[in-house]
Amino acid sequence: MIEETLLDAMEKMGKAIEHVQAQFLGVRTGRANASLVEKLQVEYYGAFVPLQQLASFQVPEARMLVVKPHDRGSIVAIERALQSSDLGLSPSNDGVVIRLNFPALTEERRKEFVKVVKNMAEEGRVTVRNIRRDARKVLETAQKDGDISQDDLDRAEKELEQITHTTVEAVDKAFSRKEQELLEV
Repeated sequence: MIEETLLDAMEKMGKAIEHVQAQFLGVRTGRANASLVEKLQVEYYGAFVPLQQLASFQVPEARMLVVKPHDRGSIVAIERALQSSDLGLSPSNDGVVIRLNFPALTEERRKEFVKVVKNMAEEGRVTVRNIRRDARKVLETAQKDGDISQDDLDRAEKELEQITHTTVEAVDKAFSRKEQELLEV
């Protein structure tokens, strides 16, 4: 009972970390990165499809991303989706590939991105704490029902607290790496 609850909490916290790191990848750092556009939804023959299913990506230079559609007929739809996205990039289309040039970020813009990433990290920490709270409720209910003793409950809560602390540290480390990456000129 205790092991199941703790393993479930660990699994959910691991997914929370993965989600936060995936969100961090979507924040622009001034360098070209396919993760910025691969989840972008493109209207393709009446259905919305992620860009990663319609094209391949290359980074020939630090500030340029090349999007090569698998089907040349989709190039206009991809270009339209890139223009309407909130990335602030203007794609250039040569009929075969789409080139995206990433301008250098200003210091003010970098600081804005750090604030956005900080909020994402805080949301991740809150998610982890909510998972801890839910697991603690399950353990306390089991103790009230007589399934586990008070000593077992105390040990499980200490272990849960340790797991939570480790997970929050992982979120903080991911945040500090992204912050460093953003502030790097």
